[in-house]
Amino acid sequence: MKNIIKAVFVVGLLALTSCESDLDKINENPNDQASVDPKFLLTYVSSNAFQVNGDNMYASRMMIGTDGENTYQYMKWSDASFDVYTKGLLNTVKMMQEAEKINNKNYQAIGKFYRAYYFFNLSLKFGSIPYSEAVKGESGVTQPKYDSQETVMAGILSELKEANDLINSNDKIEGDIIYNGDATKWKKLINSFRLKILMTMSKKTTIGSYNVATEFASIAGSQTLMTSITDNGELKFADAADSRYTMFNNSGYGSSLYMANYFIDLFKARQDPRLFTFAAQTTGAKEAGKPLTDFTGYNGGNPTSPYSDNAALITAKNISKVNDRFYKDATNEPSSVLSYSELEFILAEATARGWISGSAKTHYDNAVKASFSFYQTYVKNPNQYFAGFDVNNYLGTPLVVYNNSAPLATQLEQIMTQKYMTMFHQSQWTSYYDYLRTGYPNYPLQTGVSAPFRFRYPQAEYNYNSANLQAALVAQYGGSDNINSKPWWLQ
Repeated sequence: MKNIIKAVFVVGLLALTSCESDLDKINENPNDQASVDPKFLLTYVSSNAFQVNGDNMYASRMMIGTDGENTYQYMKWSDASFDVYTKGLLNTVKMMQEAEKINNKNYQAIGKFYRAYYFFNLSLKFGSIPYSEAVKGESGVTQPKYDSQETVMAGILSELKEANDLINSNDKIEGDIIYNGDATKWKKLINSFRLKILMTMSKKTTIGSYNVATEFASIAGSQTLMTSITDNGELKFADAADSRYTMFNNSGYGSSLYMANYFIDLFKARQDPRLFTFAAQTTGAKEAGKPLTDFTGYNGGNPTSPYSDNAALITAKNISKVNDRFYKDATNEPSSVLSYSELEFILAEATARGWISGSAKTHYDNAVKASFSFYQTYVKNPNQYFAGFDVNNYLGTPLVVYNNSAPLATQLEQIMTQKYMTMFHQSQWTSYYDYLRTGYPNYPLQTGVSAPFRFRYPQAEYNYNSANLQAALVAQYGGSDNINSKPWWLQ
């Protein structure tokens, strides 16, 4: 898209770099008063935010590597980056400032959504983060303090509430590659994302002044929400420079990346044809001439086994690669940060927990139907995978049918398992965070290895914002920056 190319130039102006930390790069930004049309910034921020995250596929036991030990597959990751402050938040704030100059409330509202989105994911990744003093280089804040995770979550809930109040049908939205200027759809996404945050915080009773269950019920009962897959918060790709599918032409996908048996086996046990859209047949199945829809023609590798053992399955012609559409199709399927299907799973969980009234089964069924509708809409030649399939029959099969009267743990496992099955290359790290807070589905882990709760802070922060970082570590984790330290949201 031409707008993206123009916006990249803006990023170059805003994110002047040095050898210092990501936050320092922001805080040393000169007082550039040049005006930029917010539509260019919206295009860039949206494109950046909605990309597919492949690392989660390993951590969530969906894919495996066979050419070396992937740190995400073996739960051995360490630090992560603060680059979202420059790539996403700096441009978001600039968009809001430019929108204020022209009195366009919709860009300001969407900016608040993106602020909430970025800070939410940053805090889940690390714990406490710079929030109230972040992205304030023009005000002279060169070493921003760290805010507690509770402060961040309460703050972004308030920002989303403000965004809901600001969004309107009068102010024009240009440069919108998500909803093509439809303010009503943005409003649905904003309110649905409020519910996502609250459900992610399900272990907490309160967040600042918010009562989690009460606030959830209030939003669900009074605000406009997504009602179909046409409301999905997703990025559609185009076969043009800077606009192609995230994994297009990814060499790893074409050579060493394969499916995990844990993920594949959930579909095989349920005779679920979505499997055929994710995975390729084994070489042995192809050579034997098995039909594409023969479930016995698919097999995965064990994500807890040494990578050399899984490489041996390649020689044996008994392991499925990732479906080649993920790296050969320039447009492929859209990438979502929150879909209607995910929202319905969130509502099903809220009903099961007693936060809202109604039938958890109804929401669960809606979620599953929406997932099938998504793949039947966006996967090329869907009849080769779904011919003769009836989703209503599927919802009545033993491993899929939902029971409203089952114990809460059983209902949560049912919801989380099906929710997990919708998230192959979708919704970024959501499936992993769901696992951390609920324990479902039950990921296989190596003996003696636990699933990390977080990432370590960037080394650059130790170098250039050490005092504030150390204070945050003492307040959260007893001074230790360990991936197995449990953050506030999981306590």
